[in-house]
Amino acid sequence: MHDHDHDDHHARGHDHDNHYSDMQARVKALETLLTEKRLIDPAAIDAIVETYETKVGPRNGAHVVAKAWSEADFADWLKRDATAAIASLGYAGRQGEHMRAVFNTPETHNLIVCTLCSCYPWSVLGLPPVWYKAPAYRSRAVIDPRGVLAEFGLTLPEGKKIRVWDSTAELRYLVIPERPAGTEGMDEQSLAGLVSRDAMIGTAVAGSSKISAAGSPEVLP
Repeated sequence: MHDHDHDDHHARGHDHDNHYSDMQARVKALETLLTEKRLIDPAAIDAIVETYETKVGPRNGAHVVAKAWSEADFADWLKRDATAAIASLGYAGRQGEHMRAVFNTPETHNLIVCTLCSCYPWSVLGLPPVWYKAPAYRSRAVIDPRGVLAEFGLTLPEGKKIRVWDSTAELRYLVIPERPAGTEGMDEQSLAGLVSRDAMIGTAVAGSSKISAAGSPEVLP
């Protein structure tokens, strides 16, 4: 059971073009309505989206992970006060005011979900992927996390524990994946290139995909 309030809400009750997914249609309808009422400027919205898609993306989070892998003191700070440690790198603010870093280990794998909507750390991961907002992921990640990970192509050893964290409006999570073997001589920039968005959500492991996280399933059936 999860009992928390969320600050993310979805527009409801609008007809939509069949070319859009339900989520895309709701967003499009809301944007159209607000534009018609002159409450928003579409150009401003486009600028915000472009910033998070092309300038933020998961690159900030990958930098955090690489620094934690490279510097034990920073990793310890991240464990004690992730909000402050992440902010020290210049990544703070919108949808990332209160952060917690959870570290994968040989014994435990962490998976992040928001069971009621789509709370997500924009400041380090950019915009959430479509599947993160999907009802199927939000429910099944809690009920059958091992099965969900298998659908992402990640099969963990039976003996490895999977811990699921429920992101909220008050607290959002960043997974620090295990550092891949054989990377001891790599610098931070090279290490960051091994860290995908999905690895920082917990649906992949480091070194398994590129920063763009291409290939993630659209929606879990």
